[in-house]
Amino acid sequence: MVLDIDGINEMVKDYELESKAIKDELFRICWYMRGGVTYSESLMLSYEDREIISRIIEKNLEITKESGMNFF
Repeated sequence: MVLDIDGINEMVKDYELESKAIKDELFRICWYMRGGVTYSESLMLSYEDREIISRIIEKNLEITKESGMNFF
């Protein structure tokens, strides 16, 4: 596949957006884990690992809201 300069620029923009989304997800995981996972460690998580941790976080948030307990 051969790309022109506009195609390359578009691809770079897409990669930048994906990179920012991944960083956002990793920082959120670190924040919710309260130091249980460092940012350096989070960089080693697979996509599947991040999905599992995110589901656990969401479930814990639901339980906290339903119980009325303080989360923060």
